[in-house]
Amino acid sequence: MRKAEPDALIEMRRHEPVPVSLDPVIEALVQDIIGQVADRWTMLILEALEAGGTLRYTQLRKAVPGISQKMLTQTVRQMERDGLVRRTVHPVIPPHVDYVLTPLGHSLGAAFCGVWVWAETHHAEIMRARAAFAQRSS
Repeated sequence: MRKAEPDALIEMRRHEPVPVSLDPVIEALVQDIIGQVADRWTMLILEALEAGGTLRYTQLRKAVPGISQKMLTQTVRQMERDGLVRRTVHPVIPPHVDYVLTPLGHSLGAAFCGVWVWAETHHAEIMRARAAFAQRSS
């Protein structure tokens, strides 16, 4: 995933003290969003659209290796429902459909870009820990 520009509002809020109590509505939304983006396909689709801009369905499927037609359809529909992706159906024969990230989708990419940077930064350390664990477990 390409390095995204940080969102100024999010960066400002990150430095605020942690609230004493959490809003249950926000907590439920966070758990829902984490559950969605934690699946392998959402992040890969997000990355493909971030890199490719507007993509037709077939282009998006090629950009996400290993995804089935059913899984791609389910995932982009979920992303569309959440306002992360805009789907445009062109009234031509045969019809074609384009997908593009919304500003909300771009901002989610920026938020999760930190995970990619973290993984890249700590890759060697993680691989050493995994190797040590495998050695102890065998």
